[in-house]
Amino acid sequence: MQKIATKVFVWASISFAIIGMIMVLTTSENTGPNPTMLRFLFASVIVILTSFALSVASKYLNGKS
Repeated sequence: MQKIATKVFVWASISFAIIGMIMVLTTSENTGPNPTMLRFLFASVIVILTSFALSVASKYLNGKS
C-alpha cells in the first residue's frame, strides 16, 4: 500500500508542476487563469494530499492492527 501511495504521490506532484507551469505561461493579465486548468491544479493538490496521508499512515500502521 505504501509503495502504491508513494508512486501516486510522485506522479501527482509531477502533474502539479506541469499544470502549474502551463498556468503561469498561459495566464494573461486581462483574462486571468483558465478555470479548467485551475480545476486540474486543485484536483492534483487533493490527490497529492490524500496519497501523502495514505503513505504516512501505512508507514506507521504497517503491521499494527
